Amino acid sequence: MCGIAGLAHDAASPPCPLPVLDALAEALSHRGPDGAHIRRESGADLVHTRLSIIDLAGGDQPLSNSAATLIANGEIYNDPQIRHTLGPAAFTTGSDCESALALFTREGVEYPRHLRGMYAIALHDTGTGEVVLSRDPFGIKPLYMAETAYGLAFASEPAALLRAGLVQRTLCPTARETMLQLRFVPGEKTIFPGIRRVLPGETLRIINGHITARYRQPALPVTHRSDLLPRTQGSTTEDRALALLDTALMNSVSAHERADVPFGLFLSGGIDSACVLTAMSRLKRAATHPTPPLHTWTASFDVPGAANEAEAARALAQAAGAEHETLMVTRAMVWRHLPEIVACMDDPATDYAIIPTWFLARRAAQDVRVILSGEGGDELFCGYGRYRAATRPWWAGRKRPWRRGVFDGLDILRADRPGADTDWRAGIAAAEQACAHAATPLARAQAVDIAEWLPNDLLLKLDRCLMAHGLEGRTPLLDPVVADVARRLPDNLRVHNGQGKWLLRRWLAQHAPAARPFAPKQGFTVPIGSWIAQDGQTLGALVAKQDCIAEIAHPERVRALFMAADKTREGTAAWGLLFYALWHRAHVRAQPVTGDVFETLAV
Repeated sequence: MCGIAGLAHDAASPPCPLPVLDALAEALSHRGPDGAHIRRESGADLVHTRLSIIDLAGGDQPLSNSAATLIANGEIYNDPQIRHTLGPAAFTTGSDCESALALFTREGVEYPRHLRGMYAIALHDTGTGEVVLSRDPFGIKPLYMAETAYGLAFASEPAALLRAGLVQRTLCPTARETMLQLRFVPGEKTIFPGIRRVLPGETLRIINGHITARYRQPALPVTHRSDLLPRTQGSTTEDRALALLDTALMNSVSAHERADVPFGLFLSGGIDSACVLTAMSRLKRAATHPTPPLHTWTASFDVPGAANEAEAARALAQAAGAEHETLMVTRAMVWRHLPEIVACMDDPATDYAIIPTWFLARRAAQDVRVILSGEGGDELFCGYGRYRAATRPWWAGRKRPWRRGVFDGLDILRADRPGADTDWRAGIAAAEQACAHAATPLARAQAVDIAEWLPNDLLLKLDRCLMAHGLEGRTPLLDPVVADVARRLPDNLRVHNGQGKWLLRRWLAQHAPAARPFAPKQGFTVPIGSWIAQDGQTLGALVAKQDCIAEIAHPERVRALFMAADKTREGTAAWGLLFYALWHRAHVRAQPVTGDVFETLAV
């Protein structure tokens, strides 16, 4: 995994000063600690920082051929098949990203249709001067852009554009309102007015520093009735689905294990990561040569009765023959490191799962360079309670997903705050409209989450927390071969007898009964409210006095909120304000992280 950045410009643009390119490389060095390269070409400046995963000796970027130059942040899992199709003459290195360069040379802007992987790619056509930016269909890998005096700038992280001075550190009040209420910012816009996202599955053509065309490859193509899994003679639809799922999971995990460095797995004890571990264990047993031991890590918490599945994860890892470690995350650890955890979330999402993810990444980075995880299973196979609600008829209590904001009804935010008149649901409502073609209410709810919640919260969290420690994250459940099975399932194989992820549960029951897939699950919830409440008086006072908080909330009500943070809604709201106060100091005021949460907020 790597960091990419650069500028697409024309002859009329002033040349970008070299210190700006150096600043981009420095800002992305945590994403690519194994080397940095800057290349200036006619029409484009390209910056790449490398985390070596495949072809350790020969895979430095930029990669060039006679027609184009490429920089990429990603993994192309069908690289072997592409090389076989195009022939050895098209390649000069063993880098999997070179297959994207060879495809672009042959296919032009249509090249992403042939890629299987996660990627953010910039290509410069050295003949025409055109720059092409592409992002994978699920948005696993990030890519941002901004119009500047030097042309169209792009980077793997907004922080790089800010630190290079290409974009001002100002906030969009409407985006901030959405972040506070929804916990992430959907769509193309970010919280920084000058920075936009390249959307998942999007390819942009840039000529003379300006976007001239945009193409979109959907993560899940529209499913028609004829696409649904057919009943075959002597088998049920469920039997057929299980067989297809088994083939897809084994194929995907095998592809995601391809690396020239050690890899491991984050194991929550839930269904999704259990499926990945089960496939990894089966592949290891089937191997015809010795393979390294499986490494798995799970987080637990120091709050008695906190919901977690650490014991279930340990038992599952033991049954799979994995070397397993449970990492205890304590309140003291969180307060010591929270400023730097929040600082890594330059594109803000107030998902408190960043806390265990960051600590697990820090620990795993001591032993491996690649982490597999179960992200995407809930969205593809219907794991959330809101999906079960979506299957009900309207008269039986069907509820609209994302209908209530975090602060609705709490009377914490000022009525006269900037952005108060914002419809914070506007981004989600636009996604709902765009996904209205889905066949059923359940499929529509999934499509909205896959379009917005997945790339702009869950995958963003995974990317930033792992890359903060120089780790590559891989998501085998978000693979085209798995997604193709998931999209074709009838509703009763997604949610069945009140249980979501029905097909994954049935698959686990066949291949890993130790996972107890039909047993009630305790869940995995970070006890952030309990931690905040224990220091509520001190934290509430510190947060309430921050200028960025006083601008949007009543200080006396903020202090009371933190004292009541052991309640579910109040704890979520208090965490959102604590996150925002720390985030604002790091990314708007550009203050370095120098101490724990109390020291940071006291300055």
